[in-house]
Amino acid sequence: MKQNAGAKLAKNSRRIAIAIVAGGVMAAAVHASPSNNVILVPPADLPALARESGEAMLLRKTIDGRTLLYIEQNQGSRLASFDVTDPVHVKSAGSVQLESSGPFDFLSPVGKQAELIRFRQGQEKAVLDLHKGKVLNLKTVQWPTLQGPVARLGDDAFTVAGQETDMQSDQEYEVVETTDPLDLGRVLDVKQVREKVTNEATGTTFLLTQNGLYVIRRPAVEWNKRERDQEWFYHHAGG
Repeated sequence: MKQNAGAKLAKNSRRIAIAIVAGGVMAAAVHASPSNNVILVPPADLPALARESGEAMLLRKTIDGRTLLYIEQNQGSRLASFDVTDPVHVKSAGSVQLESSGPFDFLSPVGKQAELIRFRQGQEKAVLDLHKGKVLNLKTVQWPTLQGPVARLGDDAFTVAGQETDMQSDQEYEVVETTDPLDLGRVLDVKQVREKVTNEATGTTFLLTQNGLYVIRRPAVEWNKRERDQEWFYHHAGG
């Protein structure tokens, strides 16, 4: 009898814990206000490092399940990082100084924890080793004869085309909400956009500008991801 009672109590306790976690997920989702289709977060509402001008961005998944956004700043001499796993709460993950040869662009992953980069002046290539966290290394590498655009082949290889077609230039974006096709509402103009990257899992788009980082959130997509995460949790932790 005592064993049965203990087993029943443990099972009930586990269900209570699951309910508490699930309730937290639901509360966070409600707070995200999924009725808003687009939310533009300006640099002023982000960590201090996000208010600095940047040169290029890199979005990467970590082995512990987080999503980090790296921003090259100060003409390639500093790499700022942000934890953007939860777009509602973008967090600073610190910054490191780099001994680089000026501004560079991110080209392609090299394995799981490094990135191939190309310096804008001189076209020199290097590998940026990211696996040591706050101690990053840059190592110059040999490059194929061709000098065209690079195309990724997963994390295992890349191809190089025979003609340079990509040009470095600033762009202007208009964020337009399209909920009602008869009433297209422009949310905000974002000028001098140097680069744009998107996290497909959360629907979050990051715009790097002269004045810092803008984040375009899509709460409905965030809501759907939380629901998928919640279903996964019930499936694997429920009994």
